[in-house]
Amino acid sequence: MAFEEQHQAIRDRVEKGGAEKYHEKNAEKGKMFVRDRLNMLLDDDLNVEDAFFANCVDESLPADGVVTGLGKLNGETVAVMANDSTVKAGSWGARTVEKIIRIQETAMKLEVPMLYLVDSAGARITDQIEMFPNRRGAGRIFHNQVKMSGRVPQVCLLFGPSAAGGAYIPAFCDIVVMVDGNASMYLGSPRMAEKVIGEKVSLEEMGGANMHCSVSGVGDVLVKSEQEAIEYVQKYLTYFPQNFRTKPDAEDPLDPAQYEKTISDLIPENQNAPFDMYELINRLIDNDSFCEIKREFAKELITGLARIDGKSVGIVANQPRQKGGVLFHDSADKAAKFIQLCDAFNIPLIFLADIPGFMIGTKVERAGIIRHGAKMISAMSEVTVPKICVVVRKAYGAGLYAMAGPAFDPDVTIALPTAQIAVMGPEAAVNAVYANKIAELPEEERPAFIKEKHEEYKENIDIYRLASEMIVDDIVEPNHLRGALKQRLDVYQSKNVQFTERKHGVYPV
Repeated sequence: MAFEEQHQAIRDRVEKGGAEKYHEKNAEKGKMFVRDRLNMLLDDDLNVEDAFFANCVDESLPADGVVTGLGKLNGETVAVMANDSTVKAGSWGARTVEKIIRIQETAMKLEVPMLYLVDSAGARITDQIEMFPNRRGAGRIFHNQVKMSGRVPQVCLLFGPSAAGGAYIPAFCDIVVMVDGNASMYLGSPRMAEKVIGEKVSLEEMGGANMHCSVSGVGDVLVKSEQEAIEYVQKYLTYFPQNFRTKPDAEDPLDPAQYEKTISDLIPENQNAPFDMYELINRLIDNDSFCEIKREFAKELITGLARIDGKSVGIVANQPRQKGGVLFHDSADKAAKFIQLCDAFNIPLIFLADIPGFMIGTKVERAGIIRHGAKMISAMSEVTVPKICVVVRKAYGAGLYAMAGPAFDPDVTIALPTAQIAVMGPEAAVNAVYANKIAELPEEERPAFIKEKHEEYKENIDIYRLASEMIVDDIVEPNHLRGALKQRLDVYQSKNVQFTERKHGVYPV
């Protein structure tokens, strides 16, 4: 065979991936071939593919089961590694690991986003000596991810399994998008769990996409198809710069969506009446610009990327319709990671506070709510990007602190005219101070006494009194809030501060 023919034959074999039966099996599950995924994700095909001929002398291991290279996404260079599940279920051999390490090193040198398209059964036990324990073994992949964290965006699209040690690739990424029904991650398979600890459990219960996106919080976005996963990531990356040294590009400004109800109509005067915080968010941001993260997890807190006047912002908002907007240990964790993500990549943060405080009780104390709350407060406190606190209705107790209250160096604290800031709400405060007095009163006199004390307490925490004391910087009419945020974000663009001088903090994790 002539050289050209031999070369083309090898190329064709590598590009085809594994045996046809594995392609057919994937197609039955709604899974695309790895190269088709990349073609759909990137603007064009890969501009540069590295180690295409890895393990090409072994016809059963084309490209050693992983595609790595550089391409364009939204016109910007990105680095990709993508498992080929038609090749030994996307498992890792020595060359697989080396390819992943090299593309990570390239991403670090070029300072471009790193995308992981994961669909892998984990390590090949037969290759463990060559790929597991050494200096450039599998552990190096995770070491590199930690080095890259906050330096360049790291995104995981989880199309299939991510098993055993390989489950840490998604865990170390900024965001994990999981395809329902196919994606999974677990340290030990159901079969292993039954063998080792005697637990009988399904794959979905152990590490399915739905479980991880709603219960464990390891997954961030649950999607129905691979195409939806790809479209989400394409949108997600438009909010980010290439690396930590630059700011996100602005897009053309859009007006918010139009609704019959104004913001003034939307927000109840009764501090305890629920309303949907999503409706407020949609009236503040550019139309159709909300890109939510962890929607299915800890729903009492909303986190997501958006645009105001074309510029990227991160939004952290209490959701009164879920558990009254009280913070739990999971919602504190959810906030902490999102806040760090935005701060790492120069995305301003807006906190929309409508919070009774942190949850109390035996259950949450045993779950470490103090530690988790401290984690959120630490992350929020360290923020050096523009940071805006808006007290929508109430900010009670440590909830004020967690939502970037005045003591935590927000660039501004804005309140709506009916907002309240206090150690606790009127009902709880009157009960705490006057419980014995109320018990001593004749029953028919109690309602009038309680009402009188409620009114006294409300006068004491009146928002204009707090503004008089310079606790809040501005009181804004609800329907003018978007304009106030636009103006503030424009002014704060040049913010340049260092939080403190040190090696790193000792975090309450």
